[in-house]
Amino acid sequence: MLGNLLSGFIIIVVGVNLMPSIADQVYAARYANTSGVPSNVTGAASTIVGLVPLFFSLGVMSAGVALAMNGLKNAGIM
Repeated sequence: MLGNLLSGFIIIVVGVNLMPSIADQVYAARYANTSGVPSNVTGAASTIVGLVPLFFSLGVMSAGVALAMNGLKNAGIM
């Protein structure tokens, strides 16, 4: 049980700390690279690239929910 809690908190901390880097890279991919040249990502591809931070944050959130569910199951509440 302690191992599950520890690994869950590590996953959440790493995911939360990586979120700004992912958002910066998505912005760079959608709008402009470091030299200021506009990117070739347009239309539907731009929309899909823009959803990457959303799905990453949902993945981190689901790790937190799974951690809570596992803890409640082990405690006999669920």
